[in-house]
Amino acid sequence: MHNVSWQIREYVMKHTSLPAVRFVVLALACALYATAQPTADDLLKRQTQELYDAIAPGHAAVWEHYLDANCRYTSEDGEVFNKAQMVAQTKPLPTGVTGSIKVIDFRVTRHGPVAITNYIADEDENYHGHQLHVQYRSTDTWMESSAGWHLIASQALALHTDPPAMDLDAQRAREYVGRYILAPGVTYEIRQNGDSLEGQQTGRPVEKLCAEAVDVFFAPGKPRYRRIFLRGADGRITGFAERRESWQMLWKREP
Repeated sequence: MHNVSWQIREYVMKHTSLPAVRFVVLALACALYATAQPTADDLLKRQTQELYDAIAPGHAAVWEHYLDANCRYTSEDGEVFNKAQMVAQTKPLPTGVTGSIKVIDFRVTRHGPVAITNYIADEDENYHGHQLHVQYRSTDTWMESSAGWHLIASQALALHTDPPAMDLDAQRAREYVGRYILAPGVTYEIRQNGDSLEGQQTGRPVEKLCAEAVDVFFAPGKPRYRRIFLRGADGRITGFAERRESWQMLWKREP
């Protein structure tokens, strides 16, 4: 870069008057310096990518360098780790497992010496010959000091996606058709549309229902919810449990 700037200055000196030379040289020098210096946003994105690139080979020194001494990291499972724990668990992936994580949709909000970054960690993993893909929405907080930018807090949330749906023949689909009651005035009606099903709760739009397994259904775009259908001793459906993680609401089928 120094050679290029010197050549430009020599050319300008020969072909431009002295006052103009000073202005042009100064402008070119500023432009070259600005080009050479990454912005804070670019620097934070680069450092974030370096952290993820260090995971697969287990380069713990990268995490040691960028994490603040009092950093707290909240994982997608809700566990909270300090710096020592994060550095200690940065080890090479086991034999038979390979992977990489790419930082995408990176955004920065500055608050003086503090920067909040939000992005998607896009992960591809090969687990003993099985290709896996998952994404996490992460929010990081960085603080700038004379020693550079260091991570002081991070939180990751797994982005949920719909599970695979199984085919459902018309006869089987017909078993689920009916009206289900949660409370007085709160119902959920399931209707058949060919081989597919659709449901509608009181006061809400119609939604498609897909079978994940026998008696287990989900609505596309709502992968955290499941409807688990219940059967009596005679095998007939008596209602369903609307389940999200550990809680559920029981809906009874109208006779």
